[in-house]
Amino acid sequence: MVYSEEFFILANQLINAGRFIDSKGWVPATSGNFSARLSDGTIAITVSGVHKGHLKPEDIMLIDADANSLDNKKPSAEAVLHTSLYKRFPQIQSILHPHPINATLVSRIFRTEIILENYELLKALNDINSHESRVVIPIFANDQNIPRLAEQVDQYMVNKNMSPAYLIAGHGLYSWGNSVNETLRHLEALDFLFECELRLRGVKNQ
Repeated sequence: MVYSEEFFILANQLINAGRFIDSKGWVPATSGNFSARLSDGTIAITVSGVHKGHLKPEDIMLIDADANSLDNKKPSAEAVLHTSLYKRFPQIQSILHPHPINATLVSRIFRTEIILENYELLKALNDINSHESRVVIPIFANDQNIPRLAEQVDQYMVNKNMSPAYLIAGHGLYSWGNSVNETLRHLEALDFLFECELRLRGVKNQ
């Protein structure tokens, strides 16, 4: 298959994102998956089973809007969680799914959502201009039936205001943005905010 220049640009951004995320310890073993949407609606996404801190160009593949492989490579089983978000929100251009320990702990402690409010760093999230803001991050039960989980997430997004992320209990964090770099900013801000909430509750010490 002949890939476009746009594909290689986005693939390189995902590779660099993987290195940064790995430097934070957020993608142990072969966990996580990353994607970015091309202008034609196809999606560059990490292949299944590779370490996200050591990505190479051949570790990024192309899928269509229904998560079907376009280049005979194997995407993650969780690719449907990416495509359902892209379908729901046309403005989303990148989705990053790491397994940070703070997000994983938060997902086990809170039942259905975590509320973040009155933090200055909330302004690092898209469309928030004041610390006097309230952001709700939903938490979904883990499910090996990925299409069913994707449908559950989608139904939540229909009925609620769009948040910058969601958590899967005991699993990890999905976050998104208008670019790979914006999504990285969201991840870094959310990790800090989750750690603040954990420390407030005495879960994590200095």
